Amino acid sequence: MVLEEIKTSLIMWFSYALIPCWFVDGAAVLPAPQNLSVRSVNMKHVLTWSPVIVPEEIIHYSVEYQGEYESLYMSHIWIPSSWCSPTQRPECDITEDITATVSYSLRVRATLGSLTSAWSTLKHRFNQNSTILTPPRMEITMDGFHLLIKLEDLGPHFEFFVSYWRKEPGAKEHVKVVRPGVLPVYLEMVEPGAAYCVKARTFVKAIGRHSAFSQPECVKVQGEALPLALALFAFVGFVLILVVALLSLWKMGRLLRHSCCPVVMLPDTLKITNSPQKLISCRKEEVEACVTSGLSSEELLKAWI
Repeated sequence: MVLEEIKTSLIMWFSYALIPCWFVDGAAVLPAPQNLSVRSVNMKHVLTWSPVIVPEEIIHYSVEYQGEYESLYMSHIWIPSSWCSPTQRPECDITEDITATVSYSLRVRATLGSLTSAWSTLKHRFNQNSTILTPPRMEITMDGFHLLIKLEDLGPHFEFFVSYWRKEPGAKEHVKVVRPGVLPVYLEMVEPGAAYCVKARTFVKAIGRHSAFSQPECVKVQGEALPLALALFAFVGFVLILVVALLSLWKMGRLLRHSCCPVVMLPDTLKITNSPQKLISCRKEEVEACVTSGLSSEELLKAWI
């Protein structure tokens, strides 16, 4: 029994040791990576492949890409990935390399010391238009009497359409567009004691697509609604304050007018009791009487002596 287990282990070890390295014309050749595929979710693109296994050895991989521009105008050149040349992991984040909405070819090869495998190319060209857009994760909290929505940051390509409404029959649904970098989101003032629901979806302008809406999440605003009597009392108080303010302004205006332009009272001796025409006629009569009753020349001479 023990001998059979040892035999089986030796066979498996030789198999693992010989399978990775093929011999062509007496020279060892490293096999190329297989099963290339691209996993693209929310504009994050990751190229994956099946690893090349060599016991007790570390395999390095090189990744290159070729867009339509390189293929048509630059003699089919291949550009090394900025993040994965080389890499030890059997995957590569090519998000920063895919910069346009065109088709890309991708290829990978393995390296072990001086051994280098052939290139393994992705069967179908990749276009970021095929990315899967998922509804955004969000968190609803209260900031005073405002709804505060926290959305996950998916990068500069994403806009958010936030829909919210009061949880009651026939309530109107409001939509707010949130631009990249404007997070978190403050919605309009809410009424205490009422419940509000929110849902959101993403939109990527570069590819002209949007995700499905997230599941609605509802939250009830803490506190009780103001009773009608209290609201009426507040309105009456506001009107009274307004009236008092207007009366105060009117009184201040009168005080300022009397301070700047006071009313001067004339003495009785300077007051004119008769009409000006009558006074003029009286003065004329007095002058005539004085002229007619003048002294004679003899009387003047006697008075002088």
